[in-house]
Amino acid sequence: MMINARADLNQLVPFKYDWAWQKYLDGCANHWMPQEVNMTADIALWKDPNGLSEDERRIVMRSLGFFSTADSLVGQQLGAGRVPPDHQPRVPPVHPASGLRGSIHTHAYQYCIESLGMDEGEIFNMYKEVPSVAKKAAWGLKYTRSISDPQFQTGTVENDRQFLKNLIAYYCVLEGMFFYCGFTQILSMGRRNQDDRHRRAVPVHPPRRVDAPELRYRRD
Repeated sequence: MMINARADLNQLVPFKYDWAWQKYLDGCANHWMPQEVNMTADIALWKDPNGLSEDERRIVMRSLGFFSTADSLVGQQLGAGRVPPDHQPRVPPVHPASGLRGSIHTHAYQYCIESLGMDEGEIFNMYKEVPSVAKKAAWGLKYTRSISDPQFQTGTVENDRQFLKNLIAYYCVLEGMFFYCGFTQILSMGRRNQDDRHRRAVPVHPPRRVDAPELRYRRD
């Protein structure tokens, strides 16, 4: 059993959890960097006074305002919220790899913001100044805080429920609904031949999105 497991050494071989090692390899093979995405067409479109309507610009800015801060909550949750309960020396290589991909996502949002010449202060402060963005961020943050206590352990009905709520909150609601509602708006612009490179940079999400819940409850 992985959850609440403890040991002293980070021993990779002989492999005990082949599925975890394979997920680590798959994640590494899926590595990419935001700078690989050419934003030239998007920059021209964004700077064109007639390129996007005010509502379309608001969609892009609000989406980046939410993603640029909310994805950092996912990174915190991957570290503080996930590693302690399922710590097992032959599994942790998967966790830093997942955390790296989360950092790349945050980097991608920053890359878009910088490339398009947006007001960084305005975008990064949306999580405090725009009520709809602030409420989503606060909603997700409380679930990370709930299990970030180093003393938190599963094994009781109350804590198991709390842990399950965290899974549902992050992978079904925060990422499954909040994130992808924003992504679909950007994708819809791409389907109309608008913001094509931008939609490639923002919604690209490696397999971690699907694998993470499994990593937290998988038992061999």
